[in-house]
Amino acid sequence: MNRDVNVTKRVKTPQGLRYCPVVLSANGRIRPDWVVVNGGEERHPEGSYYLEWRQGAKRVRLSIGKDAATATARRLQKEAELNAKNNGIEVVLANGNGHRSLAAVVTEYLEETKLTKKAKTHAAYSTALAYFQESCPKLFLHEIERRDLLKFSAFLRDEKEQSPRSVYNKFENIMTFLKAQGIRGLVGKNDWPRFTEEEPEIYEQEELDKLSAACSDEERLWYEFFLMTGMREQEVMHCSWEDIHFTRGTVTVRYKSEYGFSPKNYREREVPIPAKLVKKLKAAKAKADKACGLVFPTAGCRPKLDFLDTLKAVAERAKLNPKSFWLHKFRATFATWSLWAGVDLRTVQQWLGHSDMESTMRYLKPSRSQQVRQKVNRIFG
Repeated sequence: MNRDVNVTKRVKTPQGLRYCPVVLSANGRIRPDWVVVNGGEERHPEGSYYLEWRQGAKRVRLSIGKDAATATARRLQKEAELNAKNNGIEVVLANGNGHRSLAAVVTEYLEETKLTKKAKTHAAYSTALAYFQESCPKLFLHEIERRDLLKFSAFLRDEKEQSPRSVYNKFENIMTFLKAQGIRGLVGKNDWPRFTEEEPEIYEQEELDKLSAACSDEERLWYEFFLMTGMREQEVMHCSWEDIHFTRGTVTVRYKSEYGFSPKNYREREVPIPAKLVKKLKAAKAKADKACGLVFPTAGCRPKLDFLDTLKAVAERAKLNPKSFWLHKFRATFATWSLWAGVDLRTVQQWLGHSDMESTMRYLKPSRSQQVRQKVNRIFG
């Protein structure tokens, strides 16, 4: 099976920017700047060339720069690479000079990442590296330079319309990838994308009261558990009855080999839970299926996956804005309320499972409680 790779050029047309097929000369090479627009050949010196091919039902598009000769070479190389994979042949990692191809090194890196990292981390690297290959026209790893990384940031911002924080995260993923290949020093401190660290949003008590009133008893327990433990979604999903110590009033976040789950940063921890939540959990355990160890299972005793969807549905029932409700906001509320209550930073850091104090300090925000308002009124009264 031959794997076709097409070349288009993104040019300005009366209908706006379009990916137009290139015009080939008699020897099969691309005629520089000539493309087919609405069935006719036109010369367009502007724009960049793109490779296009199929991965299953998905179309992949990769920017390969403005040079026609380079575009021809990249097309031939990509066809050879795809045909090699299709025939079960390992992708060649180097050219005649020992230089490794970017595509092959990315494949190798992602395979290693899949073996050593969590699925979510692997997915993040896969996306970042796919976008980088889409923005970078270089064939080989050693050809990557500072300009390619600056273009990548701009590509994420302008072409993919990513938020500043997302641009930073994907840029950081690429820098980690390059560092793993022994490539350092391509960019300086001022070359990194910038973003404004937003203050974590927390729930107001009035919002939580309205949400709770719209919940079923089961739903109320779910979201009180999120709020009163500060646990992450994956941690709640994989929480088992063995993790809850009713006498001590604590819940332990730990590794679960049966589900392939491990806590973030691979750190187990213990979190205290209030007496009223302990009471509700005891009642829930008494009614639970004794053959299933999960606290919040599906009917088939699998980790529950739809906490977020249900939360938004409950918010709608409560006549609240679903966009203002997400799971991590419970965690932010837990952290902020704990700090407002006078719990020290180190303890809250331990409860949240943060690897550094700086992450915890994001939640050390000014209190807006009625007591604080009364103090302000007394000061200036």
